[in-house]
Amino acid sequence: MNTKVKNSGLRELHRLDGALLLMHFAFRGLVAEADAFLHRRGLSRVHHRVLFAIARSEDLSVGGLQELLGVSKQALHRPLKQLQDEGYVVAQRDPAQHRSKVLRLTAKGARVENAASKRERQAIGEALKSVKPSHRRAWFDIMDVLARRA
Repeated sequence: MNTKVKNSGLRELHRLDGALLLMHFAFRGLVAEADAFLHRRGLSRVHHRVLFAIARSEDLSVGGLQELLGVSKQALHRPLKQLQDEGYVVAQRDPAQHRSKVLRLTAKGARVENAASKRERQAIGEALKSVKPSHRRAWFDIMDVLARRA
């Protein structure tokens, strides 16, 4: 078992609790540098999720962003407004559907999104390089199964 999991002080109540703890600590390890980078700019992981989604979508509406992230309008409002107010994101009327707005990153938003995502790509890239190719495939298979549950 992983040292971090063993030293967490938490006992396993189920045979898969170790896997859940490992997933928790693995995710924290994945996002640690990106979170620190964002924190220095007054942003959080939620802001990064929004920037990440907008950067990879064309003509994404606020409703589309809500659906993609699986959050309510209320949960999205504050971080999106902050990103707009601070010049990371702009909302422009959709020329095809005048009733909705399309979200786009500004140059500043693109720089911050890229820098935060780069830190996460480096962390996951280093982890994947450290294991056998068959283990990489197994990891992607497990992540795919879990992602389908979302």
